[in-house]
Amino acid sequence: MSLKLYFAPGACSFVPHVLLEMSGAEFEPTMVKLHKGEQNSADYQAINPRGQVPVLVNDGQPITQIVAIVLYLDHVFPQMGFLPSEPMARAQALSTLAWMNNTVHPTFTHIFMPQKFSDQPEVQAALKPYNTQLFRGMLGELQGLVQRAAAQGQPWLSGERFGPLDAYCLTFTRWGTLAGIPPEAHPALWDFVQKVAAEPAVARVIARERLQLNMGAPA
Repeated sequence: MSLKLYFAPGACSFVPHVLLEMSGAEFEPTMVKLHKGEQNSADYQAINPRGQVPVLVNDGQPITQIVAIVLYLDHVFPQMGFLPSEPMARAQALSTLAWMNNTVHPTFTHIFMPQKFSDQPEVQAALKPYNTQLFRGMLGELQGLVQRAAAQGQPWLSGERFGPLDAYCLTFTRWGTLAGIPPEAHPALWDFVQKVAAEPAVARVIARERLQLNMGAPA
């Protein structure tokens, strides 16, 4: 395999970035500076015409979209147990991953990039507070998942092994602080995120991407 991951610091690409780091496999992490518009360059558009991250390239073949990349990495590195193998547990984990990707993530996009959904300044201004409240509720749901896993004696959201749900959970909680939702709003969730961040592979990715977990606090 020749693995190359195109990522943007702090973006959802953090999820496959962590999984690749955890796998122990050699891969080439390649930063895409979204704020400089590098996703719109001809070279990057040739890899992903949608101009999004992440993109995982294996032996010259690109894979886009979080769910597809996670499923691929789970298949390529079965020893890691990124997703449960038992059918019902696997279905439940994929259900949560899909919800994170198709509901929680787009809700934050309405806060952070409202211009994607309207060209009218007054509509953009209204989208931010409305979706912030929705996102706050979704962080509450994530906290519930964390508490349920703990009550069942599970160290991670999908069971005994660390997986994409845990990395995505950190990403969303971090984004929440950017939206003005402080860690103390969901203390059990924040405690779990600290546990995720302490994992050696996660810590290495946080350092590589130069991330600050609480973006509402002074750097």
